[in-house]
Amino acid sequence: MATVWKSTNQKSTDQATNKTISRAMLSSWSRQQKLAMIAGFAILGLLVFVNACSKQSSKSALVAVSSPASTPSTSAVAPVPELAATAAVQPVPTKKTPKKRPANVTYSDANSGILFLYPRKFALISSNRDQPHNAAVGDVPMNFVQPGGVAVATVALPDNSYPGTDFGSAFFNVNVNRNVSEEQCEHFAFVDASNADGEPVDAEKVKIGSTDMQMTSDFSGTASQQSETQYYHSYNNGACYEYVLGLGTEGFATEGGIKHVDRNEVFGKLEKILTSVTVKANPVEPEHVAEQTGAGVTIGKE
Repeated sequence: MATVWKSTNQKSTDQATNKTISRAMLSSWSRQQKLAMIAGFAILGLLVFVNACSKQSSKSALVAVSSPASTPSTSAVAPVPELAATAAVQPVPTKKTPKKRPANVTYSDANSGILFLYPRKFALISSNRDQPHNAAVGDVPMNFVQPGGVAVATVALPDNSYPGTDFGSAFFNVNVNRNVSEEQCEHFAFVDASNADGEPVDAEKVKIGSTDMQMTSDFSGTASQQSETQYYHSYNNGACYEYVLGLGTEGFATEGGIKHVDRNEVFGKLEKILTSVTVKANPVEPEHVAEQTGAGVTIGKE
């Protein structure tokens, strides 16, 4: 029993001794040490507070920066569907293809009933216009056996149709004479004088398209100018129709590299016009017509 109580008293004594030592240590700290400890705690609290405030302000700044950035992106994306819808509504303009004009032009005359086709690039000279004189071709007379012929129209090739050649002019004439009978229409006032014996050559019967015609030709020329003319006659609607195909050349084509124009090619173009000729039945007969006699019609280029 005595041993146990001794142990307990010893433990109590130790605890009392520890408390006494702690109090002694605290009491032994100087005033400066206590103030330093308090200041340390104050600084630590201040740092914690500042850190918390800085985090809060960073969040606010991030929100403030991100909010304006989202606005323009929304406005930039929003018009895209509207633009797409507008583009879809607007019709695509169709490209107009220019219409090509036909290569040939139709000529028709109600008084004579004549209708024919000629190339658009050729020049048309109506009977009611002053017709130019061409020195290369000269005055081309009508070739009826009776006076009373009337010029209907003339078609002339362009002056520059055959550059580098002796080409002067080429033309297609239409004349009508109502004072000639069908038997007289088969004859000509003058015929081909190019025969080697100098004797006239009788007219030749030819078929142009589906029409039977009488044909003769004439050639004349000088050292500087030559002309060749072909005449065709046909009888329709109580009148004699005359078609004249002419070619004029200038010079001898022997100097300066000038070549002879291909006469067959030129007359081939004129014959195409002649082949297209049709005469309508019962044409309108004019009350007053100007007669062409003697020298006839002057044609060609100026």
